Amino acid sequence: MTVFNKRTSRTSRLRALAAVGLASALALAGCSSANDELSQRAANDGTNYVAGDGSVKELAAEDRGEPVQFESTLFDGSAVGPERWEGEVTVINFWYAACAPCRVEAPDLADLDEEFTDEGVQFYGVNTRDTQPTAEAFERTFGIEYPSMEDRSGEVMLAMTDYVPPSAVPTTLVLDKQGRVSARILGIAEPGTLRALINSALDEDADAAASEAAASSLAAPEPAQR
Repeated sequence: MTVFNKRTSRTSRLRALAAVGLASALALAGCSSANDELSQRAANDGTNYVAGDGSVKELAAEDRGEPVQFESTLFDGSAVGPERWEGEVTVINFWYAACAPCRVEAPDLADLDEEFTDEGVQFYGVNTRDTQPTAEAFERTFGIEYPSMEDRSGEVMLAMTDYVPPSAVPTTLVLDKQGRVSARILGIAEPGTLRALINSALDEDADAAASEAAASSLAAPEPAQR
């Protein structure tokens, strides 16, 4: 109970800080330009979802595409590639420091990363604009401990255009254990929604394992009668 109260207090303080950042950042830039709504709601991506409108899209296992394929470098210099997304549920968040909605959701992302760390869920950020010092200052401010990759070149964003519309920052993706996109949130990731999407990806893996075990049991030969 004490740990919960400390975490709640920490999150409340960070949300207050993020709210201040939201007001000032929207006045300066929003997440695309000064003329935006959430920054003028970036363009429709062709799937009836408008960038930044908070919409959620969850894909059934049979409707998912191929595992995501991109390579990048984390701010600490480590290389990441498709092999990183296999075997664990993965959350990928597209962000940058001056993005006001990114500041609002940051405390919740930090808490969810901590909440799911023992369940084998990994979090990664994709920073679309910042230099390393700026990104690291943001992470320190909001207590983010999961790594981010630098994407000022737009290579990751380009590789993920089927799922992340141009200028749709923040966007959060959930990958299943095969590295396929199982869910997407455009705009601020509400913690309850993201938690449910992560649990859904974890549960389907458990269900698949149970089905395989049952099928294997049925296929096993019966012991010989004496």
